[in-house]
Amino acid sequence: QVELVESGGGVVQAGGSLRLSCTASTRSFSTYYMAWVRQAPGKEREIVATITTISGATRYGDFVKGRFTISRDNAKNTVSLQMNALEPDDTAVYYCAARKSASSRSASAYEYWGQGTQVTVSS
Repeated sequence: QVELVESGGGVVQAGGSLRLSCTASTRSFSTYYMAWVRQAPGKEREIVATITTISGATRYGDFVKGRFTISRDNAKNTVSLQMNALEPDDTAVYYCAARKSASSRSASAYEYWGQGTQVTVSS
């Protein structure tokens, strides 16, 4: 069982930046594939970024276009998402998610979820 707690959301103007953080309560954090997933009102959850366990290989949703960076610190049990050049379309609840077996670009494949943090980008 893994508990995930996100922080760092808020309100920002278009073009601004935010950094989201997620802390995991597990001794085996380095064995979990991690992802940031977002859900806007009336839309399905979509993968923002994923990161593998030890090598830290990353993948991003097409909409990211080089604006976001996912990273992890296995010594601190944290995964972060640095978001730059934010746009109003980035407004959503952002979730930290984890799974054991392999990285996945499907949000439904992730087994553990945080409570989410709201990101609002004003125009």
